[in-house]
Amino acid sequence: MEGEEPGGDEDSLPEEGEEEEEEEEEEEQVLAPCPLTEEVLKEGLSLLCKTGNGLAHAYVKLEAKYKGLTDISLLECFIHLRYVDLSENKLQDLSPLSGLTHLLWLKVDGNLLTSACMQELPYLQIISFAHNHIKDMEGITHPRLANLSLKGNKIQTALGLSHGQLFSLQILELRGNMLESTAGLNLPKLKNLYLDGVQDKGLNLKELNQICMT
Repeated sequence: MEGEEPGGDEDSLPEEGEEEEEEEEEEEQVLAPCPLTEEVLKEGLSLLCKTGNGLAHAYVKLEAKYKGLTDISLLECFIHLRYVDLSENKLQDLSPLSGLTHLLWLKVDGNLLTSACMQELPYLQIISFAHNHIKDMEGITHPRLANLSLKGNKIQTALGLSHGQLFSLQILELRGNMLESTAGLNLPKLKNLYLDGVQDKGLNLKELNQICMT
């Protein structure tokens, strides 16, 4: 019986390796290309509005949730979109949205984004990046942005938000992160700052009171 024990241990090693292979296969499946198609786009378009000089019309709202999307390059041509919801997909890149200069509202919750950095959009007022894998707040520079949600990410520092570029920001949602310090937050028009559920190591209450703690 004693001679059988090492054999049992050896048998367990391939099983662990098989589990790792299965995990790798799952990751590969997550990253498998799944571009936005014209069919999915047409299904999600709504809200027909006048554009330009008022003589033309275009759909300005798009909802494409739970589609497994990894590529939204098709949106580069839809410059009249104002409201876009791409939540619960597998997006890692939002650069195709750079040309959507009329965008007012963007929701990309539950994707695979590691950065909130985007091309500056002049009229964008509301963004939700909730439940992604974002680690910092660099590259958020939209001048009319009033409501920003970064709930449920991996942010550890408040550095990166610039009051010189985010002078319209009034609501900032940071719950569910790993924030260790509020140093660097200097947003004079901020009215609501949500920090419930973050790690409170090193939080400076004086800093928070100077901004707004709710």
